[in-house]
Amino acid sequence: MKEDILKKATEMFLTLGFKSVTMDDIAAEMGISKKTIYQHFSNKNDLVEASTMHVFETISTGIDCICNLNKNAIDEIFEIRSFMMRQLNNEKSSPFYQLQKYFPRVFTCLRKKQYDKMQDCVKNNLSKGIASGLYRSDIDVDFIARIYFVGVTGIKDLDIFPENLYSVYDLTEKFLDYHLRAIVSPDGLKLLDKLIQKKP
Repeated sequence: MKEDILKKATEMFLTLGFKSVTMDDIAAEMGISKKTIYQHFSNKNDLVEASTMHVFETISTGIDCICNLNKNAIDEIFEIRSFMMRQLNNEKSSPFYQLQKYFPRVFTCLRKKQYDKMQDCVKNNLSKGIASGLYRSDIDVDFIARIYFVGVTGIKDLDIFPENLYSVYDLTEKFLDYHLRAIVSPDGLKLLDKLIQKKP
């Protein structure tokens, strides 16, 4: 039952937002009593924390699987973006903005884990791209890995990118294009342009 509650809560949090969804909403959606939820999670904060860690571990595992496919660096980073968008339901309600605002301790813990994971992932992608000649050989891998994290998390700031002007899907697409065009070699640019032309 605990896994079922976690799965349903995570689905609802990602679709509607961490603040918006109440324990009553989850209980009603599952057709169980709120008391049943409290047998497994002492309060909403505990459920939110378990949910965010569940999402993080699921995404981390998925990213590792993509990286093990030995795709070229540009294909790999596009595949990771697509996977993350699917996992996060395209973040229709900007759930992580609500997480930061209403559950700051959970958000801080998640952000540290995200940073550590992303540094490894992005540095490996950059090194692979340099080795294959798709990225410029003169790029500063450590700096770009850090600035990539700042960008990916920064585009989730609704004060800077309000939902009525920008969709999360478009923002992640524009940011990835911006990131890659700054680091690709001439050969990498040809591949990037081909991938963009193939898009439906």
